[in-house]
Amino acid sequence: MAEVQEAKRGQRRSFVGVVTSDKMNKTRRVEIPRLVKHPRYGKYIRRRTICYVHDEQNVSHTGDLVEIMETRPLSKMKAWRLVRIVTKAPTSAPVESTETAPPA
Repeated sequence: MAEVQEAKRGQRRSFVGVVTSDKMNKTRRVEIPRLVKHPRYGKYIRRRTICYVHDEQNVSHTGDLVEIMETRPLSKMKAWRLVRIVTKAPTSAPVESTETAPPA
């Protein structure tokens, strides 16, 4: 049923990008990097597209590689939704102090 409905309304665009901000509730800021060839000099230039993504369960965090899909406008700036987390960002373990207390 889902495949038939998706085929009827057309294929939606999907991209893979990195979460750069998770400070908003149910919203993530995702950067999609791309390379563009300079029209005159032919050198490849790094460009980025920034998308605001709906994350219903707040499961993604900064540094995660995620797949996003186009959807209807959910707010002024959100028109993308989170499909899945491709890879989680490495978490940093809390650093334990190795210093000893000074003698009293």
